[in-house]
Amino acid sequence: MKDPAAPTVELIDCSNEAKLLSERACSAIRQDILSCVIEPAATLTESALTARYGIGKATCRVALQRLAQEGFVRIVPRQGYVVTPITLKDVEEVFALRLELEPLSARLAAGKADIDLLNRLERACRNDDTSLGIGSRIGIFMDANAAFHMAIAECSGNGRLVRMLGGLLNDMARLVSLGFGVQNTKPEIRHDHTAMISALASGDGKRAEQIAHRHVATFRDMTMEKVMASLRDTHAGAPIVPLRGAR
Repeated sequence: MKDPAAPTVELIDCSNEAKLLSERACSAIRQDILSCVIEPAATLTESALTARYGIGKATCRVALQRLAQEGFVRIVPRQGYVVTPITLKDVEEVFALRLELEPLSARLAAGKADIDLLNRLERACRNDDTSLGIGSRIGIFMDANAAFHMAIAECSGNGRLVRMLGGLLNDMARLVSLGFGVQNTKPEIRHDHTAMISALASGDGKRAEQIAHRHVATFRDMTMEKVMASLRDTHAGAPIVPLRGAR
């Protein structure tokens, strides 16, 4: 019979613990890649990562394999891992899809959006605490901006559109971090969000669609310019060849 005063011994499932550790390591490395703390085209080694993140070799290896599956790194035989470069083609592809999806999202959401929520998110986009570093300020902007656009998409009533746009906005994070972060400046979107909110509140789907298209096109041109400058400055990516229609 067990002594009720005896201490309880917890049995730890080592396989679950190992999985949790690798997921945490993967999340930490992924976030540093997305924010360009780890630059595009950087070479990664297990020894450097284990020291940087305080993890074991097995945990590091599992995390890197997961990041390779997700497309964040590439495995280079006998050399290690290389962070997937950013190219101007990445910028073009992301914005080509946003130009199709976001005007549709805005039109479908007209008259159905949570206007109070959008106003709060728009104010968060404009918040610029100069006591923070540029990387943190860009991160705050990107989180609020993504939440703003996703809030509109979620009112569209189209679940597939929501999922696709969510993926594109995640892809945007690394583009913006490279373009604006390296150039030491924060994206500025002052008028399009308020105009969008007004159109959505009035139920004017056509106007909301037009504003969304203009907004994405403007941000595309800003991002393309900054990414081109950053690729030249850091040489982090493929050879720079301006794409047709880029400014």
